[in-house]
Amino acid sequence: MSSKNLFLSVNVALVAAVYIWSGCCPADRAVWWVEMASVFLVTAILAGIFRWFRFSNASYAIVSLWLVMHAIGAHYTFEKVPFGLVTDLFGFERNHYDRVAHYVVGLNSFLAAEFLWRRRWVATPLLAAAAGVCLVMAMAAGWEIIEWLYAVADGGQTGIAFLGAQGDPWDAQKDMLADTLGAITASAVFLIAWKKAPDSPHSAA
Repeated sequence: MSSKNLFLSVNVALVAAVYIWSGCCPADRAVWWVEMASVFLVTAILAGIFRWFRFSNASYAIVSLWLVMHAIGAHYTFEKVPFGLVTDLFGFERNHYDRVAHYVVGLNSFLAAEFLWRRRWVATPLLAAAAGVCLVMAMAAGWEIIEWLYAVADGGQTGIAFLGAQGDPWDAQKDMLADTLGAITASAVFLIAWKKAPDSPHSAA
């Protein structure tokens, strides 16, 4: 078994284990289903395109980190994830687990940039990196709109928990900023990593 296949096998097993744990006695079953919907959708897409396009180990590690963090948030609800050590260390007034999770979401600009560059849908790695940032920003805005619409439609505690604002009137804007900062970070890493990458559109880092 190649090192890449071993990595993917271990990665899939760990993610699956977290999914199973997350679904066992979550804090709020209704919130769990709403939060995990996007997780299951992304997992299905990655599995569906695996034979057609395989990302690098770095990309799979990044997206798996987001999937795991989101599954943990779904289990507890994001505002109740045990994050007291960080909260107390920095003297925060609220649980910032969701902010960290949004930053990790932004790291998936690496995934987008890799896909665009290896498929040669853009002319240069720089354009791929820039497109990755723009895609993350668009998705971040779209997600905040979805949270708002669901919270209004639900009109109850499930909607409030899904929104996860914790009383912050600027929660949506701060979440989008965290997404964007993560995207910029990952795109910078992509540019460094792909400088020495082979020219083949099907090569992986």
